[in-house]
Amino acid sequence: MFLNYNILLGIYNLITAFIKLLLPIAGRFNTKLKKGIDGRKKTFETLQNNIKKEDTVFWFHCASLGEYEQGLPVFEKLKSKYPKAKIVLSFFSPSGYEVRKENPLTSIVVYLPLDSKRNAEIFLKLVNPKLVVFVKYDLWPNYLKALKNHSSKVVLISALLRSHQHFFRFYGKSFQKLFFSFEHIFTQNSESKELLKSIGYFDVTESNDTRFDRVSNQLIQNNSLPYLEDFIDNKLCVVAGSTWAEDENILIPYIQKADKSTKFIIAPHSINKQGIKRLKEALGDKAVLFSKYQKASLSEKQVFIVDTIGILSKIYNYADIAYIGGGMGSSGLHNTLEAAVFGVPIIIGKNYDKFPEAKEMLERGGLFSVGNYKTFKTTLDKFIIDAVYRGKCGEINKIYIEDNKGATSKIIDRLTLLLKD
Repeated sequence: MFLNYNILLGIYNLITAFIKLLLPIAGRFNTKLKKGIDGRKKTFETLQNNIKKEDTVFWFHCASLGEYEQGLPVFEKLKSKYPKAKIVLSFFSPSGYEVRKENPLTSIVVYLPLDSKRNAEIFLKLVNPKLVVFVKYDLWPNYLKALKNHSSKVVLISALLRSHQHFFRFYGKSFQKLFFSFEHIFTQNSESKELLKSIGYFDVTESNDTRFDRVSNQLIQNNSLPYLEDFIDNKLCVVAGSTWAEDENILIPYIQKADKSTKFIIAPHSINKQGIKRLKEALGDKAVLFSKYQKASLSEKQVFIVDTIGILSKIYNYADIAYIGGGMGSSGLHNTLEAAVFGVPIIIGKNYDKFPEAKEMLERGGLFSVGNYKTFKTTLDKFIIDAVYRGKCGEINKIYIEDNKGATSKIIDRLTLLLKD
């Protein structure tokens, strides 16, 4: 037995209303929360000032930065194909909004207001979108219910579903109704497609992950960072990207004992002052910060700490070996594809079950998982010592990216047909 959808939605709305009351209090103690609270206050005004009734509007929604990067190849193609369309880009999380409030797609970037019936109605009235694209699985019941009764074409791209998600458990089956708000769903894999078919949803295409197209585009960009060339000084370079404290706990002791012939670049996931200070103090004079590199003799330093955002995808161009953070703890593994496209072997932590691309590269032999300092040291030592082995593993990852491109074209072809209806 499971509760009726309308009953569950009523309970959900009560919880949302309670959260709305608590948020201003919580925001006093959390900077990230406060940014979201303050940002949402401006959403309706921003929309009202930038959208006219006669505008053709495309609304792209992303939970956070990762979903934006995932959807970007599709967004860019739509912008190119429909240049007269006005684009609204919404985020739920400050980590997405704050980084991409300035972007090449649109100047209309907003926080998505909390998911209430009233907010959804006002939002749709102001935006009146012809096309709505949600990325991955940021599904909001009230917005989707309102869209179900709207004339817009609503699609979900890069959907990644698993049997243990609440949608497919006995207590969450009523929320399967949310998927039927979409005109079409594009999934990353066959498992997701079969799960949707198992609940009676058949307007689905297995298109693969758009991130393969996104990272492939990086190869045609200018990835030159001259100061890193000065720092590396023709030595072997290990890039540790999107690291958390758990990752740094195995990186730091290794670097402290490492031979000077190996250089290290560390780009922490969060560049808060306390975390950067911890890293710098642990690595001492052998480390230099991005914010201070102009005052240093870069070639004499062994560690480059990136205390800025927005350049990690270019930094991987300088990697001989990559360590991708997030998997050593419970925060979630970060994007391994950004490094793989440059043909480098990859090391990750022990927690990667929710990341199919990591599993596939692991099976192919281009990516390796470590659970502690000992296995990390053994794996990294082998890559550093054996150039042939290192090159072979890196090539496996590069081929993996090539084998999986093409999701964007599949999605755009179908969206073009939908928009003609």
